[in-house]
Amino acid sequence: MSAKSLILTHPSQEIKGTVQLTGSKSESNRALIIRALSKGAVRVENLSEATDTVTLNAALNQASNPNPGINTIDIGPAGTAMRFLTSYLNLIKGNFILTGTERMQQRPIGILVDALKDLGADIHYENKSGYPPLKIEGGMIQGKEQISIQGNISSQYISSLLLIASSLKKGLTIDIKGELTSRPYVTMTLEMLKECGIEYNFEENKIQIAKQDFSESVLYVEPDWSAASYWYSIVALSKNGEIVLPGLKEHSLQGDIEIVEIMTHFGVESSFKADGLHLKKVNTKSDKTLFDFKECPDLAQTVVVIASALKKDVSFTGLETLKIKETDRILALQTEIGKFGAKLIADGETYHLKTAEVQDPGNLTIATYEDHRMAMAFAPLAIVFKQVIIEEPNVVEKSYPMFWQHLEEHGFQIAEK
Repeated sequence: MSAKSLILTHPSQEIKGTVQLTGSKSESNRALIIRALSKGAVRVENLSEATDTVTLNAALNQASNPNPGINTIDIGPAGTAMRFLTSYLNLIKGNFILTGTERMQQRPIGILVDALKDLGADIHYENKSGYPPLKIEGGMIQGKEQISIQGNISSQYISSLLLIASSLKKGLTIDIKGELTSRPYVTMTLEMLKECGIEYNFEENKIQIAKQDFSESVLYVEPDWSAASYWYSIVALSKNGEIVLPGLKEHSLQGDIEIVEIMTHFGVESSFKADGLHLKKVNTKSDKTLFDFKECPDLAQTVVVIASALKKDVSFTGLETLKIKETDRILALQTEIGKFGAKLIADGETYHLKTAEVQDPGNLTIATYEDHRMAMAFAPLAIVFKQVIIEEPNVVEKSYPMFWQHLEEHGFQIAEK
């Protein structure tokens, strides 16, 4: 989509229909690395159409046949690709420059690089220490087989190391220091490896994976629970809402399945049936006032926006990693919900939402900060506000390319500005 802004309205405020979501970006990106390492043993089905997944796939194809000289791999704004390739490229015999957008070059990578250097990797920073671009000389000779890493940083660092662990000559033991943030994403990585024949041991804060081969297997990528969260938002804000999301499982590897429980407090009932997940708007009361996003940080923007629009004064924890995402998501949220009177006030690591001054501004213009989740979290507000304008709407291609089309198919009126 080339439009600089989209104008959204939803005259009926009624929602009914079926939405076929793309495959999970989180599962897809892990599956691509596993497939590349498996040397043909693993096949992948239902890959995500998200730009991040397409980008990682292209980068892996490029790395599989490196040139004799320096091979520059530019992953643009794809954060998962940056983290996963930082580990993967060390196993490929070749010389690589791994880089991305200006924002990507502001996102820290030092903790992962330090861990890889401990294992014997030859990695150097091209510009600023601790940040991309990275110069990687592949074909590393493993030194240590056990490393320590902080658990309260991005779980993608740990997943990146786990994905290559079984391909290392000595295997790998990771000692996680402190509390593990976003544990479901680490569990997802381990369970996907297990589906492909890689055994692991995870006791207390120590994960052990021995050197071993992948088995012949097929990884089927489940639809994206992160994408599903926006339909929860739409149903919650509607007058009457019923949506069916085919393919989503009641027992999922994806941490964002937490949206099922969270949205019971915002008037959305979930039912798993043969044809998929059914969402329904219901009248409900909840006295829950504190929501913890430590295990599912990608849901935070969606829930903060819903709570703001529904005028629920609640509090949030587990938002620490949001500051190093596509943008500083906490600051972005504070700025954008402030445009219709909501306030998100920091109190240490707890954030309190105040909605006494929330009102329909008439025309609400939302900046997206090169962040797909900002666009998709705020777009549902067109159901409750007269008109919502989303700037730089093409950012949704990062994870949910069909988002705007799906909105139009369900009663949203969308015009280019």
